[in-house]
Formats: sequence, C-alpha cells, structure tokens
Amino acid sequence: MNPLEDDDAMFLADMLLDECKAAKVPETEPSACMWAEQDEEGNPLPKRRRTVENRKRGSPKGALRQSVEPQQQAQASVGETISESSATEESAASRVVKGNIPGGEMQIQIVAVEGGVNVNRLCIGDHQPEEPSTASADARESVTAIPRDPADWPANLTDSDRMELVQRGPYEIQSGFNFPKNQDGRSCHHHYFFRKLSNGERIKRTWLMYSPKKDSLFCFCCKLFSQKSFKLRTGGGMTDWKNCTDILKMHQNSAEHTKNMCSWKDLETCVTKGQTLDKAELALIIAETRRWREVLTRLVAIIQSLAERNLALRGSTDRLNEADNGNFLKEVELMAQFDPVLKEHMALVEGGADHSSYLGETIQNELIDCISERILKSILSEISKSKYFSIILDCTPDLSHREQISLIIRIVALEGTPQIKEHFVGFLEAEETSEEGLSALVFKKLRELNIPFYNCRGQAYDNGTNTMGKNQGVQARLRQINPRALYVPSIAHTVKLVVSDAARSSADADAYFGYLQKLFNFFAASTSRWSILKNYVDTDLKLRLETRWETRVSSVAVVRFQPAKVRDALLELRESAADPDVLVEAQSLAEEVGSFRFSICSVVWNGILSKIQNVSKLLKSQNMEVDVAVDLLKQAEASLAAYRDDGFAAAQTCAKKMCEEMSEEAALKRKRLRNTQEQFSYEALDESMSDAMQKMEVSFFNLVVDKAIASLRERAEMMRKVAGKFSVLNNFTDLPALELEKQTNILCRTLTSGDWTDLNSEELLVEMKSFPPRPKTKMTMLEYLAFLEEKRLTEVYPNLWVALRIALTIPTTVASAERSFSKQKLLKTYLRSAMSQEHLNGLAIISINRDVAGEISYDETIDAFAARKARSLRF
Repeated sequence: MNPLEDDDAMFLADMLLDECKAAKVPETEPSACMWAEQDEEGNPLPKRRRTVENRKRGSPKGALRQSVEPQQQAQASVGETISESSATEESAASRVVKGNIPGGEMQIQIVAVEGGVNVNRLCIGDHQPEEPSTASADARESVTAIPRDPADWPANLTDSDRMELVQRGPYEIQSGFNFPKNQDGRSCHHHYFFRKLSNGERIKRTWLMYSPKKDSLFCFCCKLFSQKSFKLRTGGGMTDWKNCTDILKMHQNSAEHTKNMCSWKDLETCVTKGQTLDKAELALIIAETRRWREVLTRLVAIIQSLAERNLALRGSTDRLNEADNGNFLKEVELMAQFDPVLKEHMALVEGGADHSSYLGETIQNELIDCISERILKSILSEISKSKYFSIILDCTPDLSHREQISLIIRIVALEGTPQIKEHFVGFLEAEETSEEGLSALVFKKLRELNIPFYNCRGQAYDNGTNTMGKNQGVQARLRQINPRALYVPSIAHTVKLVVSDAARSSADADAYFGYLQKLFNFFAASTSRWSILKNYVDTDLKLRLETRWETRVSSVAVVRFQPAKVRDALLELRESAADPDVLVEAQSLAEEVGSFRFSICSVVWNGILSKIQNVSKLLKSQNMEVDVAVDLLKQAEASLAAYRDDGFAAAQTCAKKMCEEMSEEAALKRKRLRNTQEQFSYEALDESMSDAMQKMEVSFFNLVVDKAIASLRERAEMMRKVAGKFSVLNNFTDLPALELEKQTNILCRTLTSGDWTDLNSEELLVEMKSFPPRPKTKMTMLEYLAFLEEKRLTEVYPNLWVALRIALTIPTTVASAERSFSKQKLLKTYLRSAMSQEHLNGLAIISINRDVAGEISYDETIDAFAARKARSLRF
C-alpha cells in the first residue's frame, strides 16, 4: 500500500483502537496495534508521541504505514506484532490489516476514496496477548494528551487543557467522509456543518464537531467554557438527526453559545498574538519568584554568616531601624544600603505593600533548620558512601545545668584523595547518665539519622566509669550488639590523667601547684595588683584547671623563665601595701618564689609538662592513626625514662642560676627530723637521709617521674592491644611469611562476628605478598590507602583496601567532642540560656561543620525552604 498523504486515517484509526481498547482491554495495558508516522529525519514515531509532537509542529501531513518489522516495533516500544491478512493482497485502493491487542485480535480496513480515506473496523476476535514490555509501559506513561474525540474529553477541563484545545482547534471531518446510519436509517450530514443565510450564502459552523465514537455532534466552544448541561455539551452529544437543523439553529442563537463563542475567539486571538492572560500572569509569577529567591539568598547568607561566628540573631525587638533589633536585622539594614534587592524589599516592608517580610523570628528559625538539614544531609550522604564509621562521645553540663552529649562520627572519605573526617551530628540531652540510659540515647540518635550500627568499627569516650566499664559500661553494651565496634580510650585524655597521677604522687609536687594557685589568686584579687604584675611579666598566670594541663604549662613557664620579675612584683606590692594581710601574703610568696626548692620544682615540672604537652597536641590531631599514637606514647615514655637519668642534676644547675638572678642562696633548708619512739628493740631503724638534696631527689623527682612512666604504660595498654591487631597493615612488607600469616589471621578474626566478616584472610594474605613496590620506605596507613586510590588498585587489592579503611576509622581521641563544647559555650550564653535543644543543634551544626556549610549552595537551601512553605491545597 502506497503512503496516504492524509492525517485523517490516523485519527480515525486511533478512534477505533480506543473504542476497542475501552470495550475489551483494561486501561493499564498497552495497545499492540501501532500506527507510526515519520518524523523530520524519517524515523518512526509511536502513536502517542506522534500526537503530541505533530500538534507542536502544526500537524504536518505524514506517511501512514503499517509497522510490521520487529525492529520498528522495538523502537516504538510495542510488545506485540502486527501482520497483514494472508487473504488480502496489497492494493492502492484497499487494505486489511490485523493487530494483536490485549484482549483480542482486531482487523481494520483502510479504503482510499476521493478526497480522503475510510477506516472501518471489521472484527475483534479472542486472543491472549503477550505481556507488554517495560519500555512500552514507560513510553506510554511518559506522555499524556487530550483525546481528539470530544466524547473522551475530561468532564472538568483545566486552563492548560483549554489552551491546548484552542491551539489545536476543533477537528474537521473531510467532505468525503461517510457517516454511519442509526436504526431509523438516519445519519449526520455534511450540510449540518454549514449555516445558510437568507441571501443563499453559506457560513461554516467552525464550532460544530463530530464524534466518531458516539456518532454525535458537540459544540466546541460550549464544551470548553460553558458550565450548563445540554446535549451539545454533555453526555453522548446530540444524536437527534430528525430535528438536528432546528436544534443547531436554536443553539447558535442562544446567549450562552454567543458568550462562549466570544470567549473562544478572544482566547484564540490572544494565543495567536502570544498575549494570553496565563502568559501575563506567568510572567508576573516568574518575576515575583525571582525577586523572592534573590531576597532569600541574601537572608540565608546573613543567617549562615552569623551562625558560623556564633553570634546571636535577635535582639529585644524585631522591628527595622531600631537600636536593639539584633544582629540579623542590623545586617539586613547594612546590606540594604548597598544592595538594591534588599533596599527594594525593605521599602516594600516599611511601606506596608508587602505583608510577607520574611524577617521575623519564625522565618529565621526555619532558615536555620533548612541550612542545618542540608548540612546534615550532606554529612549523612558522605557517611553512607564511606560505609564504615566510628562514634566519639563526650559529656558536659551546659549553662542550663543540662547534661549535653556531643556525638561525633569519624569516617574515611574516599572522594578524591582519601582523608579522615570527623563530623559533628548534634548534641543529645541526657536525662540520665547511667550506662543503660546513654546506650539507649546513642542507639536512638543513630536510628533517627538512619546510620546502620552494624557498620560501626570503633568507639571512643572520655575515661569515665559509665562509658569505659568492662562489663556494664556503654562500650560493653554496644559491643554486645556489634562485637566489631572496638573500644579505644581517649589517648589525649589519658595523657592528662598521667600528669595528674604524677602530681598527686608527691607532697612537694602537690604543694608546688598549691603555691602556683595561691600566686594567681593573689594577683587576680585586685586590678591594681594585676597591673603591677603586667609591668614586670610578659605573659599571664593561668588559673589551675584539673582537665586542662596546658594552662599549668603556661603558669610554670612564667615562674621558670621569669622568676625574678615575679618576685620583684611581689616585693613592690609588699612595699606599697596598706593592708597588713596583703603585706604578709606578698612577703610569704616572695620568699617561696625565691627559694631554691621552688626553683628546682619549677625546672622539673617545666621539663615534664613540656614533653607531655608536645605529645598531647599531636594526639589531638584529627588525622591521628592508632599505630602512630602508640609510637608517640612510646616516645614519650622513652623521653621520660631518659629524663629520669640526668634530669635532676640538670634541674639543680638551672635552679642555681635562677637563685643567683634573684640574689638568693642556692641551698635547701634542712628541716628538723621528727624523733620517733622505738617500739621493738629487735627492729632495725631505716637509715635517715641527712642530705636534703638527696631526699628531694628521691621523694620528689624520682617519685614523680616513675609514677608518670608507670601510669603512661598502664593507661595506654588498651590502645596498644587495639594497635597490635592492626599493626600488620603498617609493616606487612617487612614481616616474615609465618609472622605475616599469624598477624593476618588475628586481624581477620578481630573483624569477624558470627557468620559476618569484613575480610577474607587467604585473599588478604595473597594481596599483601603481591603488593607493588612502595614509593617510600616508611608509609602510614593513610598513605597506603592514598597509594591504592591514586594507582586505581582497589580492584586488585580489595581486602587490603577495606582493612585500611577500617583501621583509619578507629579514633584515638575525643578532642573533636571537646571542641564542640567550646562552641556550645559560645552559643548558649547567659543571655541565651533559654535556647531550645533543636535551635542549639541547628546553630551548632552550622558553626562546627562550617566546611560542609561552605559547599552547600544557597539554591538548595531555598528549595528546601520553599518546599516547607508550599501549600498543599490550590486556592
């Protein structure tokens, strides 16, 4: 059959197929009988897609052909086949085709007539269809169009539907079309589509449409705009062919039809000129949307900047251009002086033209929530990609006397160069600090964040008994659920406890820090005394804190390197003091600072604390690895052991120089020994130490240093055990074969729980033996992981890649949690003590995760805010 250059055949074929489908087939099943038309490049188009695209191109006439090749059917996303009837030969005038549709077999006859074609449905037979392909369903569901037949139009047309129908226009029946007859032998006629005037002229009724499906007539304009019910608009249409002429005449002269005709022509004119009301309204909506987006972009930037700097947003009033309206409104007023967008917005708000200012406290809180949610979403996405993680917890009371728990998630980010990250995900308000209560709180938060706990490989807490308890502590309860969540005590906190243990081991050491505290209290009690101290000393004395030994290092450094200046300040206060109590206290402190014993203690403690401080600062690094932390502890222990051998002699030498600068005698005053009564004559008395210097070395120096070494070795034992399980990852290239196999099995057993395991020991052993040459002789685990990522060898060494990620996830300190408490104190101040927990978390997430906040675009935040404010109902 030659191509028929007429689109009417397509339309009528569609009508018959739709009628067949409605009668025999559920709407969810696709039609297998497919008519294709060529696009501009000659490719076949599916029926539904053709309808929409041709409408956009003005419905150019295309080639009508039968899709019989399986390749074309696959392109058109149709699962069934179409074949010609074997009893019918191809003819230029007539052709019969049959198609398999879900629910039956249909035959259609296309007959070429003068001026067009006729399409007749011959029969529908029983047929069991094949299952439609997924591609066919997707292609059908992705396109929706209003049917051509007015009988199939939806009852309630939307504005977009009316626009589409007006652009398409009413479908016109060709003059050669044969209308079917009803039971009375009557039928529709072509002359119904024309109106005959008195002078004999005929005017076409463009508003009259014929429905092949219902064999009835409809009024196009009334179908679009009228709300009344009559035959030419609702139901099955007008089918009274006997009185059709009178009915059409009466309808076209009615006021309702005239009004609808005017509405149709007005809309058609506007569509032609591109000046529709919808378009004008759309332009206004787009302009208003753009203005609000620009305003919100600036408001989000201001709020994020204030939150990152831990500044309060609101003041005592929320009105513009007032002195105490807070930082947020002041920033808005300042930016409005230079920014035209905010300047215009403020003018609208102040003039009362815009009732929505978006400057109130509710909007501020919602924007804070949107920003923090976007940051948290980005963090959770990174945690999900990394898979393995560790949790870090620390507790402290806030200004409102509520116990706050800081939750930190440690991961190894693999995007780009691998790096260790510790993300703050929120403060948890603990109503009870028992082991059971804290464990339940942690599990609840992880469930809220949708973080699977079975991927947890490490835990780190402060050294409290409720968290580190071996049997009932938080770490023990969590390990009962996930044995692979290894517990590691905070090394930095352990070092502080080592120094604290050493300070309490000796009476001289305890008395020395007591004098330092007394010295600070004396100068800090008066501003005039502090001013006199500042005239002599370059640095400040620090208050003694039990958990922050860095402050003690600063205080010791003052009396170690500037003792003469401190003593001179005390002597000046003694001379100028009018109060006898001040005079006596200044005299006593000046004598103590100038004593040889005090000078020796200052030198010794400055040496010990300096060595410990250097290690403590390194251990607080976010990138600290377990094996590196153990090496640092070993170095600190070796340094203290070496200091014990010759440290006291060196301290005597330095103390003598200090006494010479203060013009004091470098000698220890020997204290009178207390006589004790002999109880039993057969017991030998211990030999008393007559030399005061020897006694100080034994009772002070050796005792303090030995206690520090012993405490360091004891408290770091658990860290050494954990590091020993992962040590094979750091030196596997240097181990003998038997030792390598032994340590590999230890690592794999550590990361195995029941039937679940992270590593395959045999494969891991093979990967370690076949590892390529290293770029450096000594490499850390992070450098090994970066080497695998850079060389794209993760596929070659998958078990080693996983083992390195898990090892780097193990935390060594809770310093990140402690830093979050510093932020909390800046956020929840005395003036903001009534802040809610949600508001505190929102501000803290923005402030602490400022690096992540810098990567979040303002558009994402505004979209999230718009989704919150969107109405669920249409008005």
